[in-house]
Amino acid sequence: MGKLAEIKTKQTELSVEDFINSLKSEEQRKDSLVLLKLMKKATKEKPKIWGSSMIGFGKKIYKSPATGREVEWFKLGFSPRKANFSLHLVLDIKKYSAELKKLGKHKTGVGCLYINKLDDVDLKVLEKLIEISAKGK
Repeated sequence: MGKLAEIKTKQTELSVEDFINSLKSEEQRKDSLVLLKLMKKATKEKPKIWGSSMIGFGKKIYKSPATGREVEWFKLGFSPRKANFSLHLVLDIKKYSAELKKLGKHKTGVGCLYINKLDDVDLKVLEKLIEISAKGK
């Protein structure tokens, strides 16, 4: 096993509730509470603030296949950003193209799903993707 790399983004003891209450947009606060509930249900874990703006559930050691570098990260999480929500689903998002077609307005990155607001997507489809991710790794 390789040495665990130090990364800037770490789990903190900051309050998730205070963080969500500090969000400027009412809609973003409401959407964050819904995402919190969905991810809590799927992971059976307590949310923690990672870095300054990410809410993560659980902990896992990830190993880069390319470099062998290992880092500690959350199993599942999200970050409410100015432009959108970044959902860190830690799964090969492209494998779920059928679900993504039904999801609604979104963008994808490597293991990330970006949505502007929950009103833009089908919550049942999103919940399914969150549950798949929670079980997956």
